[in-house]
Amino acid sequence: MTSSTLIPLKSSEGGTPYPSQRRPLIHPLTAILLIGVDALWTIADWAAFAWIVTIPLSFAAVFVPGYLLQRHLNGGSRGASLAIAAALGVLAAIPTPVAGTITGTVILALAGIRSLWKQ
Repeated sequence: MTSSTLIPLKSSEGGTPYPSQRRPLIHPLTAILLIGVDALWTIADWAAFAWIVTIPLSFAAVFVPGYLLQRHLNGGSRGASLAIAAALGVLAAIPTPVAGTITGTVILALAGIRSLWKQ
C-alpha cells in the first residue's frame, strides 16, 4: 500500500476571486447595487400610495442579486450570504433615498472599489 500525500491548494486556486484572509465582508458590486436601487427612491419618494409596490420591489431588487453576488463572487456561505442580502434588502426598502446610499458608500469605501478592477 502506498501512503497518499495531500498537497495544499494555493489561495489563488480557490473558487473565490479573493484570498480568504483578504476577502471583504460585502462585495463591492453588492454595495453598488444597493446605492443604485436606493437612488430610485428619489422617484417614488413622493408617491406614498405606490409604496405597497415599491417597497417589496426594492427589497427583491437588492436581495436576489445581492445573495448571488455574495454567494458566488464573494465566496460566502449560504447563511452569511442570505443574512447580508436580507440586511441590505431591508436598507434598500426603507422609503427614503438616504439609508442605503450612505450605507452603500461606506461599504464600498471599506471593501475598496479598486478591488473590482484587480479581479
